[in-house]
Amino acid sequence: MNKGIVASVCLAGVLCFPQGVMAGKKADKKAAARIKADITYLASDELEGRRTSMAGEQKASEFIEKRYQQLGIPAYGGHYRYPFKFVYGKDIAPATKVLLNNGALKMREDAFPLPFSGNKAMKADVIKDVMEQGSIWLLPLYADSDQVANPHFEAEKYMFEQAKDAISKGAGGVVFYDGYGSKNEPEFSKMSDYETLGVPVVFIKNPVFKKYFQGTAKSVAIDLNVDIAKTERTGTDIAAFIDNKAPYTVILGAHYDHLGYGEDGNSLHANAVKEHKIHHGADDNASGTAALLEEARRINENRSHYKNYNYLFVNFSGEELGLFGSKAFVKDQNIDSNKTAYMLNMDMVGRLNDSTHSLTLGGVGTSPTWAEVVKMAGDNFKLVLDSAGVGPSDHASFYNAGVPVLFFFTGTHKDYHKPSDVVESINFEGEVMVLNYVDEVVAKMDAENAKPKYLVTKNTTVGKTRFKVTLGIMPDYSYQEGGLRVDGVTDNRPAARAGITTGDIIIQLGDIKIQGIHTYMDALGSFSPGDKTTVKIMRSGKEMSLPLEFLAK
Repeated sequence: MNKGIVASVCLAGVLCFPQGVMAGKKADKKAAARIKADITYLASDELEGRRTSMAGEQKASEFIEKRYQQLGIPAYGGHYRYPFKFVYGKDIAPATKVLLNNGALKMREDAFPLPFSGNKAMKADVIKDVMEQGSIWLLPLYADSDQVANPHFEAEKYMFEQAKDAISKGAGGVVFYDGYGSKNEPEFSKMSDYETLGVPVVFIKNPVFKKYFQGTAKSVAIDLNVDIAKTERTGTDIAAFIDNKAPYTVILGAHYDHLGYGEDGNSLHANAVKEHKIHHGADDNASGTAALLEEARRINENRSHYKNYNYLFVNFSGEELGLFGSKAFVKDQNIDSNKTAYMLNMDMVGRLNDSTHSLTLGGVGTSPTWAEVVKMAGDNFKLVLDSAGVGPSDHASFYNAGVPVLFFFTGTHKDYHKPSDVVESINFEGEVMVLNYVDEVVAKMDAENAKPKYLVTKNTTVGKTRFKVTLGIMPDYSYQEGGLRVDGVTDNRPAARAGITTGDIIIQLGDIKIQGIHTYMDALGSFSPGDKTTVKIMRSGKEMSLPLEFLAK
């Protein structure tokens, strides 16, 4: 197409838009070059994997903010940056002490509390192999030499389960010991996802065990004072806004954070932290970030054709740790579903397969409007459709707020959450194909100038495949205050029928007290379809008991 000649692109032979709203070959090449430049920087060594709250994330946020400024897109609400604080991870507080016969052990070097320990103090005179009710129980980490030699032995899981069992039998505290001198003794796990137990739980290393307990029947005075602190971190969302004075706003989003060096335990590369390898995150999600910036450019440069909605562009951080950025944005900015048309999310859109053109389109069940959007793909893509509004990315936060969502995703791959997710593996031409599809959707929706109807979808919930029953909730996996906070509720399922709503904290199910996701799953596994029980919740600081019935098949 010759420079300066205005052509048109039509959707389904009906809606037509000038060149630049949807791209032609020459425009596609320019778009691919811009996307490549953005991903190359975002996935570079300089940004060290864009780990939330670290220097790399800060550099990435500055880059994105500058790009919006260069594009001439104003800040949302007067500023681009939206910091948010969240609790993530645990650490041993200075107040923690472990004393044997009044001798203080060196923390981490000699002993340390387990991350699921209760923050409590306790003293007792303990004799090896004597388990007194209400006293401190001394338990072996390794049952035999086979466990010591097993490279797949999960020490933390084993101790959590053994401690839970001991507490149920009357232990007032638990001290685990290594009686074999293993070369692979456990360390304090900052990123442990095991829920907090109600008693102090400590591990002592082999030299300490040998000094105080091995070969003696004498009692040892144990004095425990455990204080596990929650670590607070700060991330930053970036938001830009085109205000067309329209009644409804479209939210376009993508997360820009990634794994850093894998310090948060979410790397799939063996020994990632020890090898200190940068997780570049070119596809996850520098690709979506670059696509969002390019779509923002297209909308801003063609304002006369994108005029019936306001457009809010949000680059989220904290996604890899549990959708913290998008959850904070929805809450802090009071996102109103009555004023929000829909939310479109791009996460990992850089690996379109040139042979299959397979593209996952999520959230298609959240509005009947999306049926036509699916048809728009035509023969350009082999669509994999997912109706659920809840999914493994930031659109879930908006779906839970009552907003119809769409999620674009070119699929997982062998480099997912590994240092090998690098810019050299990105299919830039394929990403532009996906972006052109996104652009067609946005353009079609703007031309129709309607607010899509919101539908509640059948979501995959904890226990759907493992248990005989389901409660019909989306748990907040990041919640660490005791109990299980509800992030979303599916209509006409047991939780909804009982009156449970988003934000409630489940503290007891039947006779089982809920401390977190693990005891919740234990409780769920004890019920069958048709069972009736009571669920206790905390709502706005008040405890409530609700009758609950699990649906019969």
